[in-house]
Amino acid sequence: MAERGANVRLDLNNPVFLDNLLSLQKPERLAVLDTLDKIRKLTWEQVYRDAGLKWEKIVSVRPPSGVPAIYSLRVTRSRRATAYRDGEFMRLLTIAPDHDRTYGKK
Repeated sequence: MAERGANVRLDLNNPVFLDNLLSLQKPERLAVLDTLDKIRKLTWEQVYRDAGLKWEKIVSVRPPSGVPAIYSLRVTRSRRATAYRDGEFMRLLTIAPDHDRTYGKK
């Protein structure tokens, strides 16, 4: 169990997330990296409350087996990532090309 008040630990090793991140244009990629740097300095309670990140449960997408829920969070002004909480880790899954795709819409 994560220590209360401990900073969020990031897991960026998902191949889809890495492909999405590395395919972004440099200014947008740097903006995502700035957001990730911000997140790693926050506690989970701060992530939940942060108005800029907008951590939201996605109810329109079924999570993978063993994952209780998938969430979206804002990583740039125009892009959202998907992730889930695993103890003290935020495991990042994707960076959606547009807002609707984050929520499983076409």
